[in-house]
Amino acid sequence: STTGFELAAQATAKVAIPPPFSGRFWARTECYWNSTGQFNCPTGDCGTGQVSCNGAGGNPPVSLVEFTLAADPTTGNDFYDVSLVDGFNLPVSVAPSGGTGRNCTTSSCHGNVNAVCPAELAVKGADGSVIACMSACDAFHLPQYCCTGIYASPATCRPSTYSEIFKGQCPQAYSYAYDDTTSTFSCGGGANYAIVFCPSN
Repeated sequence: STTGFELAAQATAKVAIPPPFSGRFWARTECYWNSTGQFNCPTGDCGTGQVSCNGAGGNPPVSLVEFTLAADPTTGNDFYDVSLVDGFNLPVSVAPSGGTGRNCTTSSCHGNVNAVCPAELAVKGADGSVIACMSACDAFHLPQYCCTGIYASPATCRPSTYSEIFKGQCPQAYSYAYDDTTSTFSCGGGANYAIVFCPSN
């Protein structure tokens, strides 16, 4: 299966993934080939110098769709979410079809965090516009934002002013590490999933 491809506006691509599987999907933006033939993307770049990521992750800040397929050996249920824990580069949604369960619904981040990104988190493109928004963890490397050290539990790592900016734009997405209650979705019954980058409202 592919580990990276170009997707034109309004285009679709099918990716077959045999379970069990745990992994992430994301979009890279503003991409170009440099003078030495290396493929580079100002947001979401995976550092391979190629269109294929070959197992490498996307560099933050990047909007993520995360899957664990057939995670539960008893039920075979899938779990999925939209995560802004690693920051934001564009809106994204994931919609199941053919699955079952009360929480087997669309998880969407329609909002544009870049439009409200604080200056201290903003990543700017060549033209000076904001092309991505860092998480407070990546920007400041502090335990209270990264949910590490004495903050490594849901009881001690609470939403911050910064994570609430992300949550305000994308209420269904993870905005920080312990944002579980509103952001985890699950399907049984062998669902298929449609990931849409820059979904319409």
